[in-house]
Amino acid sequence: MSSANAADLVLRSCEGSASMSTYVILARFTDQGIRSVKETTKRADALKEMVKRFGGTINLIYWTLGHYDLVTVVDAPDDASLTALLLSIGAQGNVRTEALRAFSADEIGKILAKTV
Repeated sequence: MSSANAADLVLRSCEGSASMSTYVILARFTDQGIRSVKETTKRADALKEMVKRFGGTINLIYWTLGHYDLVTVVDAPDDASLTALLLSIGAQGNVRTEALRAFSADEIGKILAKTV
C-alpha cells in the first residue's frame, strides 16, 4: 500500500460516527511482548474481540518500523471505555500504549466554531 493510500485510509477511519470517538493508539512492545513476537497477529485478533467487549471497533492495525511497533485506530464510546481497554491491554504485559484523540474535519470544524 502506498503512503498516500495509507494516509487516505487513516483519514477515512478518523471520521468516526456520531456516538463514537476516534483514537490513534501507539504501542511499543515490552520485553515480554518482543520475546513472544511470533504471537503478535494472534494477539491482534484477540484485541479485536476485546475492543468489541468495550463497545468499540478497530478500524486498522499496522505493524510499524521506528519508535512505535504498532499503530491502531479505534472507535470507542468514550474516554472511560478507552481507558479501561488500554489498562486491560497493559495488564497483559505485551505492549505499552499511548492514546491520541483524533478528530475528523467535521468534528474539528465544530470545535473551531466555538472558539473566541
